[in-house]
Amino acid sequence: MIYTTEYNSPVGRIMIAAKDEALTGLWIENQKYYLASVKEEMKQCDDLAVLVQAKDWLDRYFAGEKPQIRELNLAPVGSEFRRAVWEILTEIPYGEVTTYGKIAGKVAKRLGLDRMSAQAVGGAVGHNPISIIIPCHRVVGTNGSLTGYAGGIDKKIALLTHEGISMDRFFVPKKGTAL
Repeated sequence: MIYTTEYNSPVGRIMIAAKDEALTGLWIENQKYYLASVKEEMKQCDDLAVLVQAKDWLDRYFAGEKPQIRELNLAPVGSEFRRAVWEILTEIPYGEVTTYGKIAGKVAKRLGLDRMSAQAVGGAVGHNPISIIIPCHRVVGTNGSLTGYAGGIDKKIALLTHEGISMDRFFVPKKGTAL
């Protein structure tokens, strides 16, 4: 059974999901892949401890604090490759960005490979089932492109701006996978 609760945030309504006392999902309403990793029956449960903790974490985040990701028990569902990418996302500091290419290099090293495709990393980043907390919004293209946020470019810009990141060096591409 997957337990859920809803949260009203500055970037829209959010659905938070948990199973066995661990967060398994956090999706912004209408985002691409909304509830995609959920394969079980869902039941609303607003007082489940892990969901209450996630709401508190989000309250603090949106209030301008910098809550630590490790405060929460996360269990995103995905392949070994995707989980490796998501683990690297958790290492991106608040208020900073990295590129798909840099993540590809780290994933290759962790998996014992010579190299890894930045495009493959982009697919894994886009399928991150625990948005905001696993900060996929902090990943940009090497050239400064803001493409690739399943929640929408407007939400990515709002989250980065909220974290104090200047948008001067970034641009919204004319075409892309998450526009």
